[in-house]
Amino acid sequence: MSASIIATVADLRWLEGTWRGEWGPRVADQVWMAPQAGVMTGTFSLMETDKVLVIELFTILQSPGGVEFNIRHFTPELNAWEKGDPTRLTLASFDNKNFEFENAVDGKPKKYTFSRTDADTYVSRAQILPDTGEAQVIEITYHRVPPPVPTTDKSAAKKKKQ
Repeated sequence: MSASIIATVADLRWLEGTWRGEWGPRVADQVWMAPQAGVMTGTFSLMETDKVLVIELFTILQSPGGVEFNIRHFTPELNAWEKGDPTRLTLASFDNKNFEFENAVDGKPKKYTFSRTDADTYVSRAQILPDTGEAQVIEITYHRVPPPVPTTDKSAAKKKKQ
């Protein structure tokens, strides 16, 4: 990252849309809204064998210190996993394809990277450093899910013509 180039939330606009990835037997879905007023909002759900394991809410926002990535985990009943504040990561480096966020507080996750492969593919990589136990890396390749094609009700169209 050059000192003269500052990232904005709009630089992550390419995330807008619906994405699906597989992580072993699990299916991960993400949906990102377009940036508005310096904020992008996203959702994530992780499923295995028709069971939702976790739901996450994300924000990528413009703050006085730069671009932040905020994460909050929930059960399917929307009970928050975190007892205190959401996880906050700050954009540490970027170019036109890679955005690396770092967590200055703890290692859950310590780093989170969005790496854009092409217009319809990106890789998310979370480096988790738990208080005890071994470090983990969760890497999921996401593919854009095309928007559904609107269907027309032919019987309704016939009624309108009559």
